[in-house]
Amino acid sequence: MSHSLTHLDHHGHAHMVDVSDKSPSKRTATARGVLTMKPETLSKILAGGLAKGDVLATARIAGIQAAKKTSDLIPLCHPLMLTKISVDITQLNECQLEVLCTCALSGKTGVEMEALTGVSVAALTLYDMCKAVDKGIVIENVQLLQKTGGKSGDWSAKNEPN
Repeated sequence: MSHSLTHLDHHGHAHMVDVSDKSPSKRTATARGVLTMKPETLSKILAGGLAKGDVLATARIAGIQAAKKTSDLIPLCHPLMLTKISVDITQLNECQLEVLCTCALSGKTGVEMEALTGVSVAALTLYDMCKAVDKGIVIENVQLLQKTGGKSGDWSAKNEPN
């Protein structure tokens, strides 16, 4: 496995990687992010007590839309025909929500950026919808949890040294 920066050509210039000779394979990626907020903010979210409406449903939809638009946001990403996007938001404790985004396709390039973009935009949407009651919400620990498929094979954050 090469550890070179694939988005740089032999002159060091940024370029889009040519994947035309790669064989399609099933690829998945899951990313996560954590939001920390006041306990009363989380209570309002879970009770549906915010003026902007169903915060969790809106954040899930925003995450799905963002994953589909990743190549419009990240300059060297390939446009992908995703076959699955899921955004799950769960309560970790009295002041934290976890956002997970999983993307999948059968194709020539991975979906890590799509999963990370989905998590990021879902988290930003949660912040946007809750900022009127809690401007101190912190979005943290956005990271890739795992990916499967492709030339480099499977990878998991669990297997990485700290």
